[in-house]
Amino acid sequence: MSRSAVFLDEMGVGPLWRLRQGAAPETVDAVVEAPVEMEAAVTAPVAEAVIEVVTEMVAEVVEVAAEAKVEVQAEAPVAVAAAPVPAAEPDDTAWFDDAPPPPPARQFSDADIAALDWDGLTAAVAKCARCDLCKTRKGVVMGRGDRQGDWLMLASSPSRLEEREGRALPGEQGKLLDNMLKAIDIDAGSDVYITHLLKCRPLDEAGQERLPTESESAACRPYFDRELALLQPRTIVTLGSMAAAGINPGEKPVRGKVRQLGSASVVATFHPEILLQDETGKAKARAWADLCLAKSTHGG
Repeated sequence: MSRSAVFLDEMGVGPLWRLRQGAAPETVDAVVEAPVEMEAAVTAPVAEAVIEVVTEMVAEVVEVAAEAKVEVQAEAPVAVAAAPVPAAEPDDTAWFDDAPPPPPARQFSDADIAALDWDGLTAAVAKCARCDLCKTRKGVVMGRGDRQGDWLMLASSPSRLEEREGRALPGEQGKLLDNMLKAIDIDAGSDVYITHLLKCRPLDEAGQERLPTESESAACRPYFDRELALLQPRTIVTLGSMAAAGINPGEKPVRGKVRQLGSASVVATFHPEILLQDETGKAKARAWADLCLAKSTHGG
């Protein structure tokens, strides 16, 4: 076998077949005779030159590949574990009832509360831990309005809306109360203070609103007493039966009758939430009579 044939065999481009020595050529069709002509052409001097060029090219490719492999291995960066991106916290705090309660602070004594000014009282209510409601509340509701007003509007305990807003009687309830006062010539923005007997919302084990217990009412009473001492109102209008009963524990409240709490006159009426649900108009008519009684008592 010639030198060129050896190279072609190594490269995988050798002839498809060769004549055996001494064998007589057979008659084949044009398709089979083509490789014989190709072998003759490849064995020409031109094939020798082609083989040398191809050989040199293969050698260069092998050398370049080897250098590239070494360079890649030398410059391969050290794999650094990427710091895990913390997963976004679920927006559970966007749902008010799922928000965690604020941690309670130290417990204030009755004497401590009795010495507080308005700002100190607000701060004390926000951090109160005098009863177990501090463990379930989502916020406290301090009174709002004119701290020198002659009129005090008193409800029992905050609702879910009030707890969420951090404001006594917000929304439609507050608008209705403002209109009720305006109807008897009372400016709700300058002469009225609105608050609750309890500053936290009582909840049962199922998370539903409930009536406050006696111990909860007793624990929160010093805050209301301090508000009353700082405000010194002339007239108190209780909103709802619980506020009417809670302002003077042990005394049965009666609508249409004026009671006394210290130097202040006390008149009971319906809570604005009840009036908003009144489709017959009977409760609104009675509430109007209550406000007229309070107005006449206040002006006497």
